[in-house]
Amino acid sequence: MSELKKVDIFTDGACSGNPGPMEYQGVRTYDKERMFHVKFELGTNNIGEFLAIVHGLALLKQKGESNINLIYSDSVNGMSWVRQGKCKTKLVQTAKNAQLFDLIRRAEKWLENNHYTTEVRKWKTEEWGEIPADFGRK
Repeated sequence: MSELKKVDIFTDGACSGNPGPMEYQGVRTYDKERMFHVKFELGTNNIGEFLAIVHGLALLKQKGESNINLIYSDSVNGMSWVRQGKCKTKLVQTAKNAQLFDLIRRAEKWLENNHYTTEVRKWKTEEWGEIPADFGRK
């Protein structure tokens, strides 16, 4: 766990059903304070994971947090989608999730138009247990 000394944000997404009510959050590592928390009526777990990472990257860049250099996520898909700059969800847009899809488009545009130096690293759940931003719904 000595690797964690450099960690500054843990992110996680959660969904009750898939699709279903979805939320995501980012937690600061040194004091476990929630930095952001967003809920939507209808989404998927992978969308939440993707948006949590992008939200963290954008927040850190906006705040000019030069001392924050690492975000941990337990989501292989979320991290892959961030690297690709595209949310690859199969969820169909409806009136019920239109706001979510607006945020997805904004996140993709942010990734396209912004350079960031923050490293996004995989949380090793098997070794370290649940990520500290976990919603505890397993």
